[in-house]
Amino acid sequence: IKVASIQPTRMQVYFIDNEEYFKRKAVFYDEDENFFEDNDERSIFFSRGVFETVKKLGWMPEIIHCQGWFSAIMAVYQKTFYADDPLFADAKVVLSIYDEEFEETMDLRLIEKLEYDGMDAKDLELIKEPTYLNYIKLAAKYADGIVFGSEYVSDEIKEYVATLGVPVLDAQPEENLMGVFDSFYTEVAASPVMAQ
Repeated sequence: IKVASIQPTRMQVYFIDNEEYFKRKAVFYDEDENFFEDNDERSIFFSRGVFETVKKLGWMPEIIHCQGWFSAIMAVYQKTFYADDPLFADAKVVLSIYDEEFEETMDLRLIEKLEYDGMDAKDLELIKEPTYLNYIKLAAKYADGIVFGSEYVSDEIKEYVATLGVPVLDAQPEENLMGVFDSFYTEVAASPVMAQ
């Protein structure tokens, strides 16, 4: 964990680092445009790292906002692996979904890796085929609120989200974001906990 400060705003920023997973010149694809084979493990490591950092700092979040597919698995962890942890038990998860779909499939052993953390295979059925769409659907299933961060999110995902019965915020012009998010977070915080 590395910590930095943004002085004008008096805000601290925490960085999750790992030489094996993150010391690369590229983010999700290598120089030959190949999807990194360990992107699923990198996502899991990042998500677990965030939870464990928050625990060490003794923070008790009210809202956990996952931005995009890379942190999406946090929604699943919060409702399963960390569900009984008093720091996270009452937290609500918001998932922002963007137009960032990839064609590749993640490691076919993804369910096995998540089972290692005590998750039940029956709760992970959606990612039997670990595609982008299925990964996002799984995270959405465990989220308490959904934000469509782009106008061009897949119709399949939008239709799936519509069946979940959670608050949804459609893509907004940038000038509306602050006020709209404040109201949306209030709505999500007041919503009942969804049974999974």
